[in-house]
Amino acid sequence: MMSTTEIFTPMEAPTEKTNLLGLSREKMEAFCVSLGEKPFRAQQLLKWIHHQGVDNFDAMTNISKALRSRLIQCAEIRPPEIVSQNDSVDGTRKWAIRIAGGGLVETVLIPDGDRGTLCVSSQVGCSLDCSFCSTGKQGFQRDLSAAEIIGQVWLAINSYDAFPSTNKRIITNVVMMGMGEPLLNFDNVVQSMSLMMDDFGYGISKRRVTLSTSGVVPALDKLGDVSEVSLAISLHAPNDELRSQLVPINKKYPIAELLAACGRYWAKQTDTHRVTTVEYTLIAGVNDSREHAKELAKLLKDFPCKINLIPFNPFSLSDYQRPSKKTIDQFWQVLSNSSIVTTVRNTRGDDIDAACGQLVGQVADRTKRSERHRTNYTESQVVTVR
Repeated sequence: MMSTTEIFTPMEAPTEKTNLLGLSREKMEAFCVSLGEKPFRAQQLLKWIHHQGVDNFDAMTNISKALRSRLIQCAEIRPPEIVSQNDSVDGTRKWAIRIAGGGLVETVLIPDGDRGTLCVSSQVGCSLDCSFCSTGKQGFQRDLSAAEIIGQVWLAINSYDAFPSTNKRIITNVVMMGMGEPLLNFDNVVQSMSLMMDDFGYGISKRRVTLSTSGVVPALDKLGDVSEVSLAISLHAPNDELRSQLVPINKKYPIAELLAACGRYWAKQTDTHRVTTVEYTLIAGVNDSREHAKELAKLLKDFPCKINLIPFNPFSLSDYQRPSKKTIDQFWQVLSNSSIVTTVRNTRGDDIDAACGQLVGQVADRTKRSERHRTNYTESQVVTVR
């Protein structure tokens, strides 16, 4: 059976101390130098925080008492607050995490044999309004800080009492596919991903850290100059007319521009054998026909990629439905016959609303979108009943 653990701890009072949790190696070195210390102190601090999971300066025994005392005065290691933890029957775990200002974001860990994939949020809500995603229906509150993003990794690992120094790699992969559009919180996301890959952070391979974007083309061009993470794009349609209905940002950056930006991203990388993951959510009667599959195969014929088919995961405020297994299999077969590597994502954690597209959190919506969607959905249900 699904188990739910409620965890309630008081919010800490606001502080002006520097939160070291989200500092990259470069910023940690700059912080240490600002205290009159040698840059190597940054490596010590990073190891204590990310390898050992320590959030208490007094426990850092290879640092002098004088420096520890100074750190206590001017710095802190403060992760966001876990409000609740839900465990699925399939082993998936979802945390609701409270951030400063009172909003909630959700983080999901998906175990799979000796692998563990952590789905991390980058915003409270989402400023985009993709029609098939429950997060977008919640509206948008704010970007997460680097400490709040990397704090999700820190909390997830710490909850299993298995930091990398124990040689128990609970988290082997991180995907920036949680709440929010990562490229609209560029600096904090890039800083957090650098910590994920840093040997003094979590030491995760660049091939195992994936950023998923709906297609913010200028930011994607910028990303190629500063990062080598794996790339996934939320496509969900084989043509601009349909994609603009499902993913409104397509009106600004249509498919051809997005695919070209992916090509420019990989052209900047040293590893020439990597490809873009194309995410395609299959929605019954919307984008799941054999004709759609053929059109998608033609679109991606010369685009280096692999396709991840995602059966739609239902949520309130949406009338969309998941296609039948037969329809999904037929769609997959058309793509496979076109020699495009295609997989169908297994739905995980849907019993705790942790599946793809189901993350909602708690958003103090600045856009009023959530209220508008609730009103429109209620009116449509009334019409249906009549």
